[in-house]
Amino acid sequence: MTKISSMVRVLALVAGCAVGLVAAAPAAAQSGGGAGGDDASGKDERKDGRWGRKQDNDEGWAHKHTMDAYTAKRYSEAVDLFQAEDVDGCLGALGKLRMRSLNPYEKAVVFRFRGFVEYARGDLAGARAELEKARAENGLPAEDQAELTYKIAQMWLQEQNWDEGIAGLEAYLKLVETPNAMPYHLLAIAYFQKADYEGALGPAQTAYEISEEPSEGVLQLLLAIRLTLRQYAESAPILEELVAHYPQKKYFMQLSTVHGALEKYTEALVPLQLAYVQDLLDQDSDLRRLGQLLLFLELPYRAALVMQRGIEDEIVERDEGAFELLSNSWIAAREFDRAVGPLESGAALSENGDLYIRLAQVHLQREKWSEAAAALRSALAKGGLRDPGDAKLLMGIAFYSQKRPEQARSWFSRARGHASTREEADVWLRYIDRELESG
Repeated sequence: MTKISSMVRVLALVAGCAVGLVAAAPAAAQSGGGAGGDDASGKDERKDGRWGRKQDNDEGWAHKHTMDAYTAKRYSEAVDLFQAEDVDGCLGALGKLRMRSLNPYEKAVVFRFRGFVEYARGDLAGARAELEKARAENGLPAEDQAELTYKIAQMWLQEQNWDEGIAGLEAYLKLVETPNAMPYHLLAIAYFQKADYEGALGPAQTAYEISEEPSEGVLQLLLAIRLTLRQYAESAPILEELVAHYPQKKYFMQLSTVHGALEKYTEALVPLQLAYVQDLLDQDSDLRRLGQLLLFLELPYRAALVMQRGIEDEIVERDEGAFELLSNSWIAAREFDRAVGPLESGAALSENGDLYIRLAQVHLQREKWSEAAAALRSALAKGGLRDPGDAKLLMGIAFYSQKRPEQARSWFSRARGHASTREEADVWLRYIDRELESG
């Protein structure tokens, strides 16, 4: 959680308060000995003057937004000590004030300053307690009262007390006419932390709408809420804005994923391609995902180039899956010669012989009959085939293409023993038998 204020901000605030408060002190208090002389005489003159005013029956005086010279002097001393990083001395100077004698405005100002001091010391609970006292005096202008409510709410959020923080922020929003985006953003965070995503959505959307240029944090939170609620269609424009203003890999990837969830696969390709040309796809899974999507969208040549480069740059691991995807891409692009190497590498790494069958099919397309037969022998030797009959049928085709019908017939007979290839094997056997009879 962002801190309410840094030390510099606190110093600037309290220093500004001190100057303003001295200027605001009543003329009667600034003339005479109240602000000067030794402490004892100052206290006496201040006491007489204050109670004299009370006896004059000025009922509204104690509630005016003024600070007399004596209080202003002590306050100014405390500010100076605080600026000098003498926190104990600062609190000591404030301790010389007789709080029971102060009017509500003076009390509120002192309590507020104590709150800032405690916050600077790292005592969050103590700071909040002082600010609560300041607010309870109800002696500050309405704008300052609202600001106290806001700061107290922020402190609750820093302590991860989401319920109190929510109550404080909602109270603050009722006190101000035109709040900026931040309190709405914080309110959305609090609801999100409570896993109340429906509650978080409204203030998050408001923070977005009233921001002239929504920050990355505002956009991120709204996106997180909508993704959690599975509102993918509403998430896409947010991600497009993030990609436009904060072009980071994660946003390109998320935008692609959202379009994929909406089954808009062409749209899903665009952000991946943009990330690729900017060299943002630097992980194995990134490039495989792009390659698979390109192949799915019938762009096999581009898929093959992506995978080839990924393997050469050592981003994509040289495993069975990578070589299979690369070879399938070359095959779909009808680049059979270029598919051979990846298939050989993948087949060697595979735990079964299926990729050797795929390699044999490529060799058959290339009319490399002996290479096809060799690949099929490797497939049968490695075993674990999904369809052994297919390997035997292809072996028959490889031998027949080499004009070796007797060996071909032997393999077609073996293929006939498998239900998946029996019918096709019978066709080949009848054909070979007629050929042998006629020859």
